[in-house]
Amino acid sequence: MSTLPRKAVVIGASAGGVEALSAVLPHLPPDHCPVLVVIHLPSNRHSVLADLFRDKCLMKVVEAEDKAPIDAGTIYFAPPDYHLMVETDFTVALSNEAPVWFSRPSIDVLFETAADAYGPGLTGVILTGANEDGAEGLRAVMAQGGRGLIQSPETAYARLMPETALSLCPAAEVCPLEDLAAELLVEAA
Repeated sequence: MSTLPRKAVVIGASAGGVEALSAVLPHLPPDHCPVLVVIHLPSNRHSVLADLFRDKCLMKVVEAEDKAPIDAGTIYFAPPDYHLMVETDFTVALSNEAPVWFSRPSIDVLFETAADAYGPGLTGVILTGANEDGAEGLRAVMAQGGRGLIQSPETAYARLMPETALSLCPAAEVCPLEDLAAELLVEAA
């Protein structure tokens, strides 16, 4: 029986997120701790994010499925119109509860549930975005002893999300986009 990973990374992005994720995810090695990603998506369309990143990344890339175990070496993308959540038994849960910050999937929902499951073993990353989703979630990650990383607003396509996260989480580390992958590798060591 495989050992469940006790560390994980959660990443949230919105406007400009595909480009930002393209600067981070392909640099992670195949044995990296699991990475769970929420990027705001239109609810009425099929997502091609997993397909897009599968060809770019060394890690396995999937669209998250309800009740699936969270495994090291895998990147999980939230499907459109579902909140991506982490259960305390380190499995995925999908929910169609009300949108948060007009978004389903919501970054806050992922970060808050992952913080409960992983505690100090969690790193939360806020990337570019044009709304305030993710700031409360990052605060929850840091309140549980986890690490907070925020893309420097100057390098963000849309500054509001990283600026809001920084205002709620002033102790978080601010990194230029090009340094975020290296920061995640340091954390995994």
